[in-house]
Amino acid sequence: MTADRTKRNCLAVILAAGESTRMKSSQSKVLHPVGNRPMIAHVVDALAKAGISDIALVLGRDAEKVEAAAKNAAVTSSVHIQTERLGTAHAVLAARAAIAKGYDDVLVVFGDTPLITETPLIAARDGLAAGADVVVIGFETADPTGYGRLLVENGELLAIREHKDASEAERAITYCNGGLMAIDGRKVLDLIDRIGNNNVKGEYYLTDIVEIVRAAGGRAIAVEAPEEELTGCNTRAELAVIERLWQQRRRHEMMIEGVSMTAPETVFLSYDTVIGRDVTIEPNVVFGPGVTIESGTVVHSFSHIEGAHVAADAEIGPYARLRPGANLGERAKVGNFCEVKKAEIGAGAKVNHLTYIGDAVIGAKTNIGAGTITCNYDGINKHITHIGANAFIGSNSSLVAPVSIGNGAYVASGSVVTEDVPDDAVAFGRARQENKPGRATIIRARNQALKDAKKKAAE
Repeated sequence: MTADRTKRNCLAVILAAGESTRMKSSQSKVLHPVGNRPMIAHVVDALAKAGISDIALVLGRDAEKVEAAAKNAAVTSSVHIQTERLGTAHAVLAARAAIAKGYDDVLVVFGDTPLITETPLIAARDGLAAGADVVVIGFETADPTGYGRLLVENGELLAIREHKDASEAERAITYCNGGLMAIDGRKVLDLIDRIGNNNVKGEYYLTDIVEIVRAAGGRAIAVEAPEEELTGCNTRAELAVIERLWQQRRRHEMMIEGVSMTAPETVFLSYDTVIGRDVTIEPNVVFGPGVTIESGTVVHSFSHIEGAHVAADAEIGPYARLRPGANLGERAKVGNFCEVKKAEIGAGAKVNHLTYIGDAVIGAKTNIGAGTITCNYDGINKHITHIGANAFIGSNSSLVAPVSIGNGAYVASGSVVTEDVPDDAVAFGRARQENKPGRATIIRARNQALKDAKKKAAE
């Protein structure tokens, strides 16, 4: 009778101690981001979604940084340092202290497979619950060159044959080893301790566990995952491939949920991007971390949004930049070549073009004219600009914070505002215009004379 997986406890061992040599990086490869999130954090998230609450991190370089990146409120993790690199089985045994606490299931995964989802992890655990001692997660591929082949017969996994050791018939097999596996927690230490290093590299390979368990009268099986989910990362080129695959997956999920993307391949999302239904995203838009876009909003082309919240039916761009702390109300507009940082833009307010709004609060239905700048920084401190509802800020105005402009107030175009403006007042903060008849002719003649003199001197 098949046991209930949900009644079995499980430890996941994440192998992340590699030196990342081929990445040619100053940091561990598992810290490199996918969707603006360290790749190891994606792996931990998949484990949490699979219902696994205990994790053993096998780490090497940047151990403290990797531990911090792997933090997840849904799991409890322990750190185990691998000081030598003697193969995958040896790496798992670095977490012996955690394994020895006693678990029904032990799941071995890699920190550099950020595309893994909970589905194959659950399937592997279900295999253990059904009576298998070892469950290997494999994948079908059109080009199996270089991969270990899974030799399966009548539902039983007989062995994992490395490509270099495979016969011609075995090399024709397209079912390959993904590296991830689940092992009966009551037997795992005994099985791994039996693995030897009688091979060219003198290393202890976890794949040998399949034949060891069968020789002991146990049972090994394989479960299949999509090839994409088992994509590992060793180089910057492979990191770019993983990023592309992750973006494709996330875009597809959003479009299925009701988001429109004119050219989805040009839209770049972050791991925590939240976009509501009936949002339209035009080409070449980038979402950094911490963005929520509510329903009905239109994001025009070439906009960059990070750390911002946009309410329903708003309009952004084209060529707009929303920086952290930007908060747009319903039906608000931030138009072309505008930048908003740490500012509240009220419902129906318009910041149409060529404007910088930083450290500001703007009331509902206020209009901000082209070229307006909130002068929020004095060289040491940031200051707030308050603009009330239904106000009108004329084009090319500089609002020198701290300053408040009241409800319904007008600021004349070209003004430099340094004092508060009361409700319903009009503020002029510019020099009086004075015309000098004929003066332009005199200036042109003077400038031409200077030019002629410089030319003569050069001759």
